[in-house]
Parts: sequence; C-alpha cells; structure tokens
Amino acid sequence: MKADPTGTKQITLLIAGRPYPLRIAKEDESAIRKIARDLNEQVSRFQLKYPNRDKQDCLAMVLLTYAVDLHEPAQATVDPLVLRRLVQLNDTLAERLG
Repeated sequence: MKADPTGTKQITLLIAGRPYPLRIAKEDESAIRKIARDLNEQVSRFQLKYPNRDKQDCLAMVLLTYAVDLHEPAQATVDPLVLRRLVQLNDTLAERLG
C-alpha cells in the first residue's frame, strides 16, 4: 500500500442510512467516526420518540440540537471576577509592551 503524502484518507460514513464519502485528515478518523455514531444514535432516538416523522425531520432535529449546544456556550456570561482579572492582565501587558 502506497503512503499518502498529504496525510489524508478517503472514508465513507453511513449517516441515517445514506453513504457520505469524505476525505479527512488521517488523525481525525476516530473522532469523525465517533461523531457519525453519535449522530446515528440521535437520529434513532428521534425516530423512536416521533415515529410519525420521516428521517429528514429527525436529521433536522439532530442538527438543531447540535446548533443549540454550540450556541449556548457562546451566550454564557463571563464571571465578573474573571473578566476583571483579564482586564488587569491586558493592562499590564499593554504597559510592558507599549
């Protein structure tokens, strides 16, 4: 087998019963496969919970769940003590560098 000088690998993931060919970094393969397993598990859970919904609706709900999970940390408030300390560190750096 010839080594791939780009460090990429071609894989095919099965998500909600459909194949998706991807070219990925070799070191990302296990994480990507785990994410695909998690997605498929979530789709299955939505299908069991909402049996009258088609697979497309379940995929949309999984996508929405992920989007909310990603959005929430961005909306989190910063602890005022941490913010004050960061401002102090920034001021100290500005004094020393300026």
